[in-house]
Amino acid sequence: MRVAVIDYGMGNLDSVVRAVEECGGSPVLTRSGRDIAEATHIILPGVGAFAEGMERLHSLSLVKALEEQALGYGIPFLGICLGMQFLASRGTEGGDIPGLGWIEGEVKKLEPVNGERIPHVGWNDVEHDAQSELFRDIPSGKDFYFVHSYHFQCANPVDALAATPYCGGFVSAVGRGNVFGVQFHPEKSQRAGFQLIRNFLAMR
Repeated sequence: MRVAVIDYGMGNLDSVVRAVEECGGSPVLTRSGRDIAEATHIILPGVGAFAEGMERLHSLSLVKALEEQALGYGIPFLGICLGMQFLASRGTEGGDIPGLGWIEGEVKKLEPVNGERIPHVGWNDVEHDAQSELFRDIPSGKDFYFVHSYHFQCANPVDALAATPYCGGFVSAVGRGNVFGVQFHPEKSQRAGFQLIRNFLAMR
């Protein structure tokens, strides 16, 4: 499995690359359209602000290459943290910024309801209904590692694959067809996180 890990200057890339290797994939850290076209799987990590991240994706001419492979050819795609948020129609961090628009919804700031701290940093439950192959062999309620201040509000509830009970509850995984996103960091989430990466790499 040749896995394109997208390098646009905003992501915890080394740990993602090591996790992919540990899970049996052959990662290629890249911003090359050719590498993306040759990949069997694509991972878009991300840490930072929505507006800056989208600007970098466009400036590096990555959006068209990603759309061609993920939407045109059905290559399995996984967005991590900010990479998940990019899938939305728009984000509100740094202005009203268009996202990739692959899964309808908005990215908005978390709002405390019981004095929760923002950003949300640390381990928390990820609850799912076991229907998505992304969570195969991962019990609902397992802890994953989060670092974020914004969350994805899906326009269509069917696109929400998992939720986490923080700030009144937020969507922590999304999916539509071959396109998936997780708000948490599977590469930092030990056994459950590595199982999720293996599940993703098993997709064809």
